[in-house]
This record gives sequence, C-alpha cells and structure tokens, in this order.
Amino acid sequence: MNWLLTFLLNALAIVLADRLLEGIRLSGVMPALWAGAALGIVNTFLRPLLMLLTFPLTVLSLGLFIFIINTVTFAIAAWLVPGFDVLSFGGAFWGALITGIISWLLNLLFLKKD
Repeated sequence: MNWLLTFLLNALAIVLADRLLEGIRLSGVMPALWAGAALGIVNTFLRPLLMLLTFPLTVLSLGLFIFIINTVTFAIAAWLVPGFDVLSFGGAFWGALITGIISWLLNLLFLKKD
C-alpha cells in the first residue's frame, strides 16, 4: 500500500512543479497521475542504466552530471505521457529538481518508516 501513496505524492509533486514553472504543462488530473507513474517507472528501470553508463562523467564532474540524468529521465517521462509537456531543457531541468525536492519533502511528511 506504501507504493500507492508514493505514486500519489509523486503526482502531487508534478502538479506543484507545473504550477511553479512556465516550462511544464499539464492538461489535467489524469496526465498528472500518468506522469507520476511514468516518472516512477523511468526512474526505476532506466535511471540506473544511465547512471552506470555515465559513471565516468559523473566522477569527472564531481557528481553534477546526475542533474543531467535527472533532466533526461524527466523529459523521457514527459515524452511518454500525452498531456504532460516539457517545453524546454530548462523546464526539464528545473522540473526535475523541483519535483524531486517536493517529492522528497512529501515523502518525509506522509510516509512512515517501519
């Protein structure tokens, strides 16, 4: 049941990022829910592969390349979901950053550690 709450909190984080940024556009509640699911799936399966492939760049940049990986995964999630549009690289970058921070805060508030 924890995964359902995490899924809903991620969708809420995407909605809040949409409200805060000009570079992200959501066309309703269902695209927000699908975007939360797509972002979770992309981060579960594709992000570890990207982290492994770009490990040398991440080391050379002292970890800053992880921001680019987050941007790419956010843009891929937007590409997969109709009604969830990222208008620019800056929108994907700031959207990934804001969504990550908001999602982290919401998970701290609502999820209980056992």
